Amino acid sequence: MDTIASLFSFITTPVSWVIVQFHSVYGALFGPDTGWAWGLSIVSLVILIRICLIPLFVKQIKATRAMQTLQPEMKKIQERYKNDKQRQSEEMMKLYKDTGTNPLSSCLPILAQSPFFFALYHVLNSIASNDTIGVINTSLLESAQKAHIVGAPLAVKFTDSSSKVEALGASLTDVRVVTAVMIVLMSASQFFTQRQLMTKNVDTTVKTPFMQQQKMLMYVFPIMFAVFGINFPVGVLVYWLTTNVWTMGQQMYVIHNNPTPGSKAQASYLERLHKHVTTHGKVSRRRDRAIVKAIVVKGRDRNEFERKFINGLNKAGLAAQADGTVIKSDTAVAVEAEDGTPTTGTPKRQQPKRQTKAKRQSGATKAAGESEPKTSLTKSDEPEDAKPAAAAKKSGSGTRSKAQSGQRKGPQRPKSPSKK
Repeated sequence: MDTIASLFSFITTPVSWVIVQFHSVYGALFGPDTGWAWGLSIVSLVILIRICLIPLFVKQIKATRAMQTLQPEMKKIQERYKNDKQRQSEEMMKLYKDTGTNPLSSCLPILAQSPFFFALYHVLNSIASNDTIGVINTSLLESAQKAHIVGAPLAVKFTDSSSKVEALGASLTDVRVVTAVMIVLMSASQFFTQRQLMTKNVDTTVKTPFMQQQKMLMYVFPIMFAVFGINFPVGVLVYWLTTNVWTMGQQMYVIHNNPTPGSKAQASYLERLHKHVTTHGKVSRRRDRAIVKAIVVKGRDRNEFERKFINGLNKAGLAAQADGTVIKSDTAVAVEAEDGTPTTGTPKRQQPKRQTKAKRQSGATKAAGESEPKTSLTKSDEPEDAKPAAAAKKSGSGTRSKAQSGQRKGPQRPKSPSKK
């Protein structure tokens, strides 16, 4: 580990200088030899580094979403060229080039942060070994060795011997308890951060191998932190715990305000946005207008949550515009069906329910029973002279129709006389 850390020795001087500058500020408030002064100096170093890494974090989010979008295409390439690994790699690189995606962009924050991590480890290891490093001279070295964080010296580890711990003015029990608690908190924060990403900010409409990889990392990273954490000094544990908490809070902010399309976080975000827009009749924030604009541009390619958002605005008498704004609409606006095709907002006409055969027969019998008394009691308005004629006409037509039914058209052949 010392060999790896020595490779980043070029940055130990800037890191030690930043820590000393923060220590001079906090030392004036809490005392130069206290754990608060040195601990807050390390926390402030983390915050300063993470603020500088915010552009890389934004690029990481964009790269991760781009990789999620490309997973179906990547899977097709893998299936098409599964017997030709070289052609498969060439097609993958071509896909990355055409879409402007870099798979390593998702690792940029970790790669950029690793030199500071190893430099801080080297600084704290030198303090534990009673060696000056960077701008930390002899007086600052003695002050850092006296600093205790909740009873544990800044430079001790979980695996240190009792003699080394006692030489720094602490007990082995206090050191083990403090480091164990910090390792558990560090692993738990890492697990919660990864689980939050998997359960809330992943597109649930597309099942890809990328999701399986993320689920596996959700359990692998906390175990790695727990295993390696016993070899980290207390100051490094403070650094890494602060980093995990910052990452967790930063990710919560991103998921809340800029979720991945198709995820549960997007459904919650669009519900809040719909409530705000229907209450105030407009889109207030620029970020919200950008998201509404992106949804309008998608058209038929909108997902389920986006169609529900647009339909909700239409039902409320509002219409989303191409620039991300919302206007009032007096006319009936078409809403989108599940497949994305526009349909009118008028309800469909409902067909009557089909009755059973027993009900139809009972209804017909009842109707016939009700109609018979009416015909027998009703008097005809026709005169008496017309009744026989009408009856004769009716009987004649009925006889003719009966006679003609079953006979062919045209003149009939006379029957031959019977021979007697």
